[in-house]
Amino acid sequence: MNNLSQLEALLFVAGDEGLSMNDLAQATGFDRAAMPHLLEQLEQRYNQVESGLSLRLDQERYVLVTKPALGSVVNRLFVSPVNDKLTQPQLETLVIIAYQQPATRVEIEQIRGVSSAGTLQKLLLYRLIAVGGRRDEIGRPLEYVTTPEFLDYFGLENLADLPDLPDITELNLADSQLDPQDLFEASAVEVPGNPTEKEEDS
Repeated sequence: MNNLSQLEALLFVAGDEGLSMNDLAQATGFDRAAMPHLLEQLEQRYNQVESGLSLRLDQERYVLVTKPALGSVVNRLFVSPVNDKLTQPQLETLVIIAYQQPATRVEIEQIRGVSSAGTLQKLLLYRLIAVGGRRDEIGRPLEYVTTPEFLDYFGLENLADLPDLPDITELNLADSQLDPQDLFEASAVEVPGNPTEKEEDS
């Protein structure tokens, strides 16, 4: 596996939170001084071949993103009429964010016990959650919060209307008998264009 492939794999796994040069150097063992050149080579690779990806620098963190020209194709994934209801993974993720916001992806995954990157992306597109900022800690992870659209979908005036819940940090929704759909009384909640999500993010 060549150097660029290693960087690409790490950036793919990091998702929308991205990685800094220091993160990449530490994970690969590459010389920090060589990172600018390697990242430039990776960016050139995406620009020179028929790749659907590009490399973006966001607040000193490198993120893999899809090319704007493919926006209409990517959007079709999220407007598919296959299933118009929120899925179990989406409901679980919303429960955690609603009660623990602002919540990072790592915090959500620690409670759920599975990867949640894809689910977060879909909820962002549905505008049920938003990025509230970055946590002031190592890695500067994104913090997710609910939106006014979240309140509208679940018929809430404000977050104080949420039912009482035991300590969210002690829950493991993957194993718990707690049904997040009951919490939000979401049996009739519909999100137009939500594709079927039988398994967690692939």
